[in-house]
Amino acid sequence: MISPRIRGFLAERKPDEPCLVIDLEKVRGNYDAFRKSMPESAIYYAVKANPHPEVLRVLAAAGSNFDCASVAEIKMGLEAGATADRISFGNTIKKERDIAAAFALGVRLYAVDCREEVEKISRAAPGSKVFCRILTNGEGAEWPLSRKFGCDAEMAPDVLDHAYRLGLVPVGVSFHVGSQQTNADAWGEALSSAASIFREMETRGIRLTLVNLGGGFPTRYLKDVPALKQYGMSIYDAVRRFFGNRIPDTIIEPGRGMVGDAGVIRSEVVLVSKKSQNDKLRWVYLDIGKFGGLAETMDEAIRYSIVTDRDGDEKSPCVIAGPTCDSADVLYEKNPYALPNTLRPGDEVFIEGTGAYTSTYSSVAFNGFEPLRTYVI
Repeated sequence: MISPRIRGFLAERKPDEPCLVIDLEKVRGNYDAFRKSMPESAIYYAVKANPHPEVLRVLAAAGSNFDCASVAEIKMGLEAGATADRISFGNTIKKERDIAAAFALGVRLYAVDCREEVEKISRAAPGSKVFCRILTNGEGAEWPLSRKFGCDAEMAPDVLDHAYRLGLVPVGVSFHVGSQQTNADAWGEALSSAASIFREMETRGIRLTLVNLGGGFPTRYLKDVPALKQYGMSIYDAVRRFFGNRIPDTIIEPGRGMVGDAGVIRSEVVLVSKKSQNDKLRWVYLDIGKFGGLAETMDEAIRYSIVTDRDGDEKSPCVIAGPTCDSADVLYEKNPYALPNTLRPGDEVFIEGTGAYTSTYSSVAFNGFEPLRTYVI
């Protein structure tokens, strides 16, 4: 459902190019919902989801911490009003000079997943706190994460032990169950592994205190997802089940779940055509595609809700594609998308749930198309 605030803004501004509109009231409401549903966890907003300065300022003022993937994101968090002790350098792949820059800015919490990264941090950020990220299978996620991040749970104790011996402070374990995770029980297996790591570290004389539960909290696209309260109940039940009376501190890193449903992309139909006289499928070309910010349609992983002013008319399946001269710029073809038969060039198309991972995925100027504009209201 497009909020009246966004509809009013678009009606007044009448933009003639694709744009993303973010409703800051919705962002703040989502923050409050996380705070209410998961009160025992510190919130570290994943800046990469949408780093617009106004979004960050609203969240910083509300009390959010920030999970940052680069020095640039750390500076954004600081400029938004967060102090360095509210920032985690959560990327496991960091240049040593970037670690040093973050340390100079006051950041003292870092993610690792191997001995080599530990060694860089020990040199560039001595005495800092580190948590070790472990692998998960990502089952149930619509945008699963690969083996690029994290180590086997069996390897984590040695990584943390190495950190301790090099003068760092090993504080805990982190994991990510996959983005747009639709299974509220998906955290259980990873929490079981985390508890085992805690016990192993105890035998080595090192007491861990923190579990970073990561992100994965979904936004609603075409399909319903469990309520945020259900995620909180399931996660906390698993924490109590696996950790008993020694409950660790926990943090969460919502990104998509914080800003996804706060944004709508306004697009426009450029062309409606067929590939042959007998073709049963129309091709509907929009003025935005994979290179304009809709990269998460890759392999049709994320299926956005698409709304038009002709939705009361009869619909039929079609292929949806972007405007660029690249054959990969097709959004939905394997599973055609039902759109009104009356759609014509110039008709407006509204793509809902696009507040996360769109503006920052937009190319700089592929084919000369300007990056996706963002407006906040």
